[in-house]
Amino acid sequence: MTRRLTLEPTPIAGVVVVRRHVVGDARGSLERLYCRDELTEALGTAAVVQANLTWTARAGTVRGMHFQVPPSAEDKLVTCIGGRVWDVAVDLRPGSPTFLRWHAEVLAGDGHASLLVPKGCAHGFQALEDDCRMLYLHTAPYDAAAERGLDALDPRLGIEWPRAVTCRSDRDGAHPPITDSFTGVTP
Repeated sequence: MTRRLTLEPTPIAGVVVVRRHVVGDARGSLERLYCRDELTEALGTAAVVQANLTWTARAGTVRGMHFQVPPSAEDKLVTCIGGRVWDVAVDLRPGSPTFLRWHAEVLAGDGHASLLVPKGCAHGFQALEDDCRMLYLHTAPYDAAAERGLDALDPRLGIEWPRAVTCRSDRDGAHPPITDSFTGVTP
């Protein structure tokens, strides 16, 4: 089997950069966005059960930090298919050596990379330019009762957004700050 995906670990266990190998000729190119067999190492036997597409109109907009709690905890494979974003994962797993640390990657529509965000991590991004489109593959369906979020501007997270934050949803702006009683999220 010819591998079309390369998995690169990050400083946060389970957060993986998935690099896509483009095959092209005079007609154009093909790149594999998802392959169960090639992602088994990172996803185990989890199956993709839902796909979502977001469009963000303006640079500076921040979406996140979102996650779902058990029994609806999910892995997400996040791909920018248009524009450029600063994509962020935050480790929320109790006992993890990287608890409350974040890792970010620039993802771009022409960048040939995705970010795999495992259960127990929050996810969000900032649009670095206008007109960004993000494709999400989820291993659990959306469950409103299991949805949670963190304030992306919480100083305890200390996420270094590369641009001024110019827009957030009311819902994202209302996420509570992390307190000393926050013990994390068990995947």
